[in-house]
Amino acid sequence: MAAPWRGDGDGGPRHPNFVSSALATWGTQLAVAVLSLANVLVVARSLGATGRGDVAFLTVIAYVVSQLSLLGVEQANVNFASAEPGLRPALATNSVLLALLLGTVAAGAVGGLIALFPQVGGHSSAGLRWLVLASVPMLILQVYLLFLAQADYAFGFANAAYLLAPLVNVSVNGLLAALGALSVGVAVAACIGGQVLGTALMAWYVGRRAAGFGRPDLRLARRSLGFGMKAHAGQTMLLANYKLDQWLVGAIAGAHQLGVYSVAVAWAEALFYLPTALAAVQRPDLVRSSGGDAGQEAAAVFRVAVLTTLLIGAGLVLAAPFLCVTVFGVEFQDSVVQLRVLTAGAFGVVALKLLGNALTARGKPLLETAAVGIAFVATVALDIVLIPGHGGVGASVASVLAYSAGGIAVTIIFARALGASWGSLVPRWHDARVLGRVGRRFSARLVPSRAATANTFRGDG
Repeated sequence: MAAPWRGDGDGGPRHPNFVSSALATWGTQLAVAVLSLANVLVVARSLGATGRGDVAFLTVIAYVVSQLSLLGVEQANVNFASAEPGLRPALATNSVLLALLLGTVAAGAVGGLIALFPQVGGHSSAGLRWLVLASVPMLILQVYLLFLAQADYAFGFANAAYLLAPLVNVSVNGLLAALGALSVGVAVAACIGGQVLGTALMAWYVGRRAAGFGRPDLRLARRSLGFGMKAHAGQTMLLANYKLDQWLVGAIAGAHQLGVYSVAVAWAEALFYLPTALAAVQRPDLVRSSGGDAGQEAAAVFRVAVLTTLLIGAGLVLAAPFLCVTVFGVEFQDSVVQLRVLTAGAFGVVALKLLGNALTARGKPLLETAAVGIAFVATVALDIVLIPGHGGVGASVASVLAYSAGGIAVTIIFARALGASWGSLVPRWHDARVLGRVGRRFSARLVPSRAATANTFRGDG
């Protein structure tokens, strides 16, 4: 039975201050990054580069297969739930059923593919492969429910669920490593267990604190799949830019090369958390905004994100020897160059995430897909050319070039589709002052009104 709606007087949810939500979500993303890196350190120190590579290979399989199986339903969830709150109970139940169906089909298909072509499964054990494949429906459901919660402005619950998995992971692995009992199988099982707990928390929120689970709606499911499939191609190709290189490094260059490369990727991904957090927090507002306003709002956040990424990226470049060698050991010396190269691709990622998010929020997912398609073609071509002869360094160069191509493409498409001027996308001195004001407000625990926050990002505050 669906719970009564707990929104405000107009039938929609009360939403928190944008800056506070963005900072909290980004803080969660950074905490997840720290915990994930700590887990990488524990596994790498205990099992070595080869053991770390085996764990990374299996977890990448689970992640890639689940993401490929989403079919864009999560994008429909956040758009439809933001624009039409009354659909939320049916969207929640449809999410459960679609996750079970799509996840089961995908896991079976990948299992069959590995049976026909064993090299696709690398050197991992069959039992562990089936374990990660069995988790695919659960991972799909977690994403579906997470986007429903974001449409409800429930960023606190979404952040808690997101944080739970790496917290459990590093706690279990750290304890077992100290006892000398850590193995590849245990590390993979701990990862999946944390994801199960995160999914359970999101299901509890949707069922007890949000609109609840209602009757399934076949017509709505078809509508969700229709919208979602338009966005899914772009999301799938974007995923390829993030994860396909690791799969190919593991399958082509071996577990040791993947272990080294995964350390560089783990540090570089710290740059991706800011645009991810900003896109999630801004999405419900962009759905509700007019086209022109949405373009200006997205451009304002993009400028601030570029400046912040520049500062963090410079820090990573300077600290790369400490982060890779001092923290992880001499065995990971080659990851220093890889990290420095990967840092250059962060600006393309910022554009793809924030400007592409705005296009899909405004009901133009095919335009985002077109931009991401350019990056995808570059990723596939360059990975095939560079990884066999250059391993992790080749994968790093391929990623940077692909991110940059996609970033340029989405910037051009965004400006034309939403009427944003080129100047609105170029960082300016005022944006640096915005960062200072946001920092002071956050440190002073001030929570300005929504209007004041909007004015701050638009330049009126």
